[in-house]
Amino acid sequence: MHILGPDTAEWMGTAYRFVLNAADTGGAVAVFESVTGPGLGPPLHMHRDADETFVVQSGDVEFWVEGERFTRGPGQAAFVARGQEHTFRVCDTAPGRMLTMLTPGGFEEFFREVAEGGFTLPEDMGRVCEVAEKYQLVFTGPPLGGREDPKKGG
Repeated sequence: MHILGPDTAEWMGTAYRFVLNAADTGGAVAVFESVTGPGLGPPLHMHRDADETFVVQSGDVEFWVEGERFTRGPGQAAFVARGQEHTFRVCDTAPGRMLTMLTPGGFEEFFREVAEGGFTLPEDMGRVCEVAEKYQLVFTGPPLGGREDPKKGG
């Protein structure tokens, strides 16, 4: 994924480089860069306590937020308010790179924990959910596929 270094993690086809941690900002915000493989993205989920802003740096990324689907390309952004169900997937033939900001910070530690634990989905979903609970993350459905609505499963 080509961004791994001293403050990084890699999990489930995505490499993360932590730019600003909650500890750096007194908990106000966390910023990380991610590179996600083509066709990949997280399961449908929501953050109970954090707003999330994505800025696409390269590639095209399809988002699903509260039933609305839209695509963002380089230089474009998407905002997801806390409590909103959402997911995304890279819909390009090359990896997608995004800069993500979470307000407040702290959630970035989720990626460190699941990467260090070597957890995979769906095999370790129970363990991943245990870690997620600590960071106010709730999984609510499957990843975003080709054309289906993740809430309807196809």
